[in-house]
Amino acid sequence: MPAAPGPDHEIAIPPALIPRDGRFGSGPSKVRDEAVAALAAVAHTYLGTSHRQEGVRSVVRRVREGLRELFALPDGYEVVLGNGGSTLFWDAAAFGLVERRSSHLVLGEFSSKFAAVTAAAPHLADPEVERTDPGAAPRLIAAPAGDVYAYPHNETSTGVMVPLHRPAEGDPLVVVDATSAAGGLRASARAYDVYYFAPQKCFASDGGLWVACCSPAAVERIERIRASGRWTPPTLDLGIALENSRQDQTYNTPALATLFLLAHQVEWMLGQGGLEWAARRCDRAAEIVYGWADAHEYATPFVAETAYRSHVTATIDFDDRVDAAAVARTLRAHGIVDVEPYRKLGRNQLRVALFPAIEPDDLVTLTRAVDHVIACLVG
Repeated sequence: MPAAPGPDHEIAIPPALIPRDGRFGSGPSKVRDEAVAALAAVAHTYLGTSHRQEGVRSVVRRVREGLRELFALPDGYEVVLGNGGSTLFWDAAAFGLVERRSSHLVLGEFSSKFAAVTAAAPHLADPEVERTDPGAAPRLIAAPAGDVYAYPHNETSTGVMVPLHRPAEGDPLVVVDATSAAGGLRASARAYDVYYFAPQKCFASDGGLWVACCSPAAVERIERIRASGRWTPPTLDLGIALENSRQDQTYNTPALATLFLLAHQVEWMLGQGGLEWAARRCDRAAEIVYGWADAHEYATPFVAETAYRSHVTATIDFDDRVDAAAVARTLRAHGIVDVEPYRKLGRNQLRVALFPAIEPDDLVTLTRAVDHVIACLVG
């Protein structure tokens, strides 16, 4: 068990050890000040206007065209979006992508939730599930039995990164949960059929929206299932989402601020050099945090194999001499927030986002602040 909490309420972190921006959460994530200012500047002509009119549809168009460029999508791939986030997309995929059965890699909380959705769906056969212990190297399925092969590019709850891949045998649709990976990890469109995500992580926006980059095979599957007559609630109907996205709109009213912040972040990334620039920035962030932990007396990266350590979500374990919860409380009291571990993982650790919007220099300062708090707690 970790050491009993010390008097963390009495610890003062010197101003020199306070990052310029203290937001290190894994979602919702830091939103850049420039994006907020840009939103404020257009508030009177954009916020509170119809999502069926050009003012909002032009922003949806910016999102779709910007993501197509950012991910270098081949001809025939489409950017589809709808309301509800990745959690809702799992439900929509159970109706609109899985024909009979799905196969899942489960590495933590979020990858398990998609498998649970298809297991509960009365119109589908029980899914094939390959489970890996949290933090361990992912165990892949060489020949999936399902017509959908689903896995996360990055398991947000544990900080395990899964290489994008197609199975060695068979030809299922490859459906990748990229919620915390998209925009921060390199991604070749040829490796997937659906790459879906929400914008409140690497894309430094708010939640409530899902986006899916879909291959021609995925588009064909969506249209075929819809034509088959399978009953689907309209808000979960990927065919309806596809039709509306082609008109640069969503089926029902979206959060306009979310759309604008997403468009602004995508264009910021493109202006800096695109996905490769963003991925290199996350690589640098990972070097800072894992390098610090590897050299630390009390800390160690939770993911042992370096090849699978996430470059967008770092999970750092502490030994029993350090109460990580006390460290997080002290940081929060000084405006350094959301470094607590994923609640259901139940480990004595900190979880730190490494998203492109986070300044690497702030991560360096964060590690120094943690060192100061540990020194005060341990003595």
